[in-house]
Amino acid sequence: MPPTTETILGVFAHVDTTVRALEELKAKGYHDLSVYTPVPVHEIEEVVERDRPVSKVRIFTLLGGLTGLASGWILTAWSSLKWGLVVGGKPPIGLPVSPPYVIIMFELMILFGGIASVIGMISLGRLPRFRPSPSFDPRFTGDRFGVAVHCAAERTASVRDILRSAGAEEVRG
Repeated sequence: MPPTTETILGVFAHVDTTVRALEELKAKGYHDLSVYTPVPVHEIEEVVERDRPVSKVRIFTLLGGLTGLASGWILTAWSSLKWGLVVGGKPPIGLPVSPPYVIIMFELMILFGGIASVIGMISLGRLPRFRPSPSFDPRFTGDRFGVAVHCAAERTASVRDILRSAGAEEVRG
């Protein structure tokens, strides 16, 4: 039976206390965190993103780009065969590096790569979210910072102590 997880939320008034809490939580091995900020803060972003793995969106982009290259070559080769183009004694389907092929292949590579990136970002980001997370507080859009820690039920006391010692105004959950 998997262990039950609980969410402990700490509400902070200042950036430095929020960063301190994040540093202490990361040092103690808590990596399943959600941070809420009213404005982008680079210090918080550096702490949160430090150990995060590289995004898989780039795989979507690569596959989309390669699909665009292949479809661009297929489109130009098919149109060369379908409509008998005068090519001056050269074969109608040449190397993919001939100028008419390269332009279409490049454009379709960019188009398919961009579309695949958007699809990857939406699917991996689990978007759209129609309701906010249960730990969200409306104060996080105004002047407060929030740190939600998702941990096992037996570790909640340790998380509460870390958040309080770092300077949390309120700890709940």
